[in-house]
Amino acid sequence: MIQGFLTSASRWFALVGSFIAMLVAGMSVYSIIGRAFLSKPLFGDVELTQLGIAASISLCLPWCQLHRGNILVDFFTQSTSPRTRQILDSAGALLLAAMCVLLAWRTTMGAIAVREVSETSMILGLPMWWAYVSLAPGLLLSALVAVWQSARLLVGREDLI
Repeated sequence: MIQGFLTSASRWFALVGSFIAMLVAGMSVYSIIGRAFLSKPLFGDVELTQLGIAASISLCLPWCQLHRGNILVDFFTQSTSPRTRQILDSAGALLLAAMCVLLAWRTTMGAIAVREVSETSMILGLPMWWAYVSLAPGLLLSALVAVWQSARLLVGREDLI
């Protein structure tokens, strides 16, 4: 049940993140063509790119973690037993979860602080708290996936998806 929820939620987050990345790519092409041939770039394209790609990356992180696609440094553990690797991988997943929770908490607090002072982007005047708050859902789901994987690894389960 937990596996199904995490897989489904991670898939949806990744699809939304991918869609946002495609929108940013299309917007960039439009702006570049407008700049090169019509001398009319899209106003605020850099701000929209920064906001969109940050959200996209955050939303794709859970899917990456679910598939153990994050960087794994196993140089020192190659010669250890499979059980030792599982324990170390479990500890690494827990550390990643802690980092994601910390980042989600701080980006949420940052969003609240920036919203309170009504900070906006320089060109389009977009509320800056949007950028901060868009990161928290992906980070929290990444943390949940990592905790689940850590527990599975501790009991000797390698089949994480």
